Amino acid sequence: MNKILMLILCLGSLLNAQDLSIKGKVKDKIDNSELSFANIRLLNSNYGTAANQDGEFELKLKKGNHEIVVSFIGYNSDTISVNLTKNINLEILLNPTEVRLPELIVLPGENPALKIIEQAIKKKEERNEKITSYEFFAYTKGIVKTAGDLSSRDNSVTVGLGSVDFDSLKITGIIENTSRGYFEKPNNYKEEIIAQKQSANFPSSINLLTGSRVMQNFYDNDIEFFGKPLPGPLSDDALDYYYYYIKDTTAIDGNPVFEIYMEPENQSNPGFKGSIFIKDKTYDLIKVSLNPNSSAVPVSIFRNISIESQFSEYEVYMPIDYRISAQINYLNIVSLSFEVNSIMYDYTINKTFKDDFFDEVVIKVLPEADKRDSVYWANAQTISNTSEELQAYRRIDSLESIPTTFWDNFSFLSTRTSITENFSTIGPLALYNFNRVEGHSLNLGAYLNSALNKRLYYDIDFNYGFADKRFKSSFSGRYLLGEYRNYFVNLKAYNHLVGLFESTDKYNKFTSTILSLFSKYDFRDYYYTTGFEFKTGGEIFYFLDLSAGYKYHKDKSANVNTDFSFFKRDRNYRVNKQILDADISAVEFGYELDFRKIIEDGYFRRKTSSGRSYFTLSGNVLLSNKSTLKSDLNFQLYQNEFWGYLNSFGSTRLTVGINNIFANGEVPLQLMYALPGNISGLGKGFSFRTLRFGEVFGDKITSVNIQYNLNDELFRLLQIPFLKDSQLNLGVHYNTAWVDVTNKSLMLLTQPAVKFIKPFQEVGFSLFHPLFPMIFEFTWKLNYRGENNFVFGINTFAL
Repeated sequence: MNKILMLILCLGSLLNAQDLSIKGKVKDKIDNSELSFANIRLLNSNYGTAANQDGEFELKLKKGNHEIVVSFIGYNSDTISVNLTKNINLEILLNPTEVRLPELIVLPGENPALKIIEQAIKKKEERNEKITSYEFFAYTKGIVKTAGDLSSRDNSVTVGLGSVDFDSLKITGIIENTSRGYFEKPNNYKEEIIAQKQSANFPSSINLLTGSRVMQNFYDNDIEFFGKPLPGPLSDDALDYYYYYIKDTTAIDGNPVFEIYMEPENQSNPGFKGSIFIKDKTYDLIKVSLNPNSSAVPVSIFRNISIESQFSEYEVYMPIDYRISAQINYLNIVSLSFEVNSIMYDYTINKTFKDDFFDEVVIKVLPEADKRDSVYWANAQTISNTSEELQAYRRIDSLESIPTTFWDNFSFLSTRTSITENFSTIGPLALYNFNRVEGHSLNLGAYLNSALNKRLYYDIDFNYGFADKRFKSSFSGRYLLGEYRNYFVNLKAYNHLVGLFESTDKYNKFTSTILSLFSKYDFRDYYYTTGFEFKTGGEIFYFLDLSAGYKYHKDKSANVNTDFSFFKRDRNYRVNKQILDADISAVEFGYELDFRKIIEDGYFRRKTSSGRSYFTLSGNVLLSNKSTLKSDLNFQLYQNEFWGYLNSFGSTRLTVGINNIFANGEVPLQLMYALPGNISGLGKGFSFRTLRFGEVFGDKITSVNIQYNLNDELFRLLQIPFLKDSQLNLGVHYNTAWVDVTNKSLMLLTQPAVKFIKPFQEVGFSLFHPLFPMIFEFTWKLNYRGENNFVFGINTFAL
């Protein structure tokens, strides 16, 4: 009896603690039309929400007496008193406000809007001086609409082909999350995702793309948009950058509000166009309704991009909602639309944080975020779901509950075919390959991905070459340890054919197969290797990873075993480079320095630059010894690699890669480093375009690769006709290298080696359009001239 009584008391306490709901709809009192995104707040508090596009809202409150303030620009606010004892529904009718036009002194030839903007900029500066820090809560909902249903696996989402009739698109994906954000001057920011959920066809990690991570504060000088810093409507140089005029005068609660239209003075300059709303007398920015102009959108596939944000007073004016929507049409093949709607509430201005509060983690998904149940979401402050969204949730969940078949995941253009969520087999595109050593080769494989709670991964591959008449196999396994899986244990075992200089080989087997069969050009050299490797490592500090391992492999030269090709049958394949046949036993140690901040997504700790400049530095040492490790060779091989990413003006970025290799002892050909080169007229980024793959190699090398992506900024800056509005992107590249082979290593080679005692240099430029997945590159040798003094190449991810 006592247990039953205790249960009843606990249940009563739980029910009493739960929030009650005020649902409602905000309408115009005159014509009964819905007032989309009206502002709803609890009187004398920082708590509130916003209506959805149908004017519907839901406010979660404790039992008791409350006063609710409902406001909308152009209308008189209404205050409703409620004694909340149960869930209730309200219909709120707002009266259009009477506009009392302010007196403006306008001098001949003067634009009155400029005076208002000038005062608003001053008010912005006063506002910013008052803020040293703040904390807030946010709720975000993302909606994706497509013609066909979406599907996802792990961290990827697949969009099917479909119609370009945007009116016929249906909701095929929904994401929701609640979060808490923190800011402290000058640039400390942190966010915690408290809860997240999504329709069944989305991975939870997609929530990292939404929330305050994408919100922009239009009180800031620069607004990040597609990686471009665009001047905000109240930026310090706004009066020189934008054209303004008073479009209308409206009001809120009888207080005049100026609706000011803005657009860039020069239409070729990227920026915003649309309306901003500024209060008379106080000159506070209270709303923006803007669109990026065509120059601000990097690719023309984006259409009808709309951004709206409202601001309310929390000691100072702060954003209370943020909405962005867009349509995407790629070559009339794929069409989709999306919208992200966020509300921000419960601001605490100028909160004092502990000295160590802002650390290396900028986004943290709390461990319980994915486990929040329906009780939590029933009490959480959200944006009301529309009937279309509720129907979409039910439809998507029912579709995802239908078991998938093998053919649902099958594609002739895939290298892997999924069997289950974690297990896959080799796909049709990888079943066959051809090279001049193996000839026709058939492949089989089985792959495990993200098993055991995203900790276990392995690949098993088998193949048979009909020309060399050999069976080959390889196994690679990886197990991740630690709460955030930031420690690893790797194991490899193999008996297979590999390409020479694999570390700089950026091309896939399909590319070499096609080139061999159709043009009798096999750009790789090959050798056989049998052995095993063990390696372990992980995060020592957030900016430092260390690793250590052991490897043993028995390497043997390979020979050309076939002369087959569809065309050019009168030609012979070139001779395969001969390596040093040897048993190599070695230990290796590695490090990586990366000072970028961290996202903790609940499973992993991932690095993020947040769009800022950064650099990484990594290195590896391989030690082989005859006496201690029973290796055939004595050598020490060291490699250090630096990558720097520097943001320049506008959206331009400079990328610098520096690679340094040096050795002591006898380094065989198969362990030397080759400068990354191109294959015929095809190539990859950060490679030497006028050198061929594997052409230049050594054990004492310093190479520098510089690439400056100017995008379309230079064409716009110079106002070059046609080019300034074509979205054609420009890049320039410069590569240089010093290459040598030490004496002991040179004695092991069976073929001559090219040396660059004085630095080899090449320079070029590239052109590409974001709509098309290929880059046209033009490169000239600056010295060591001979063959390939000028090279035109095509760079594409498909190679």
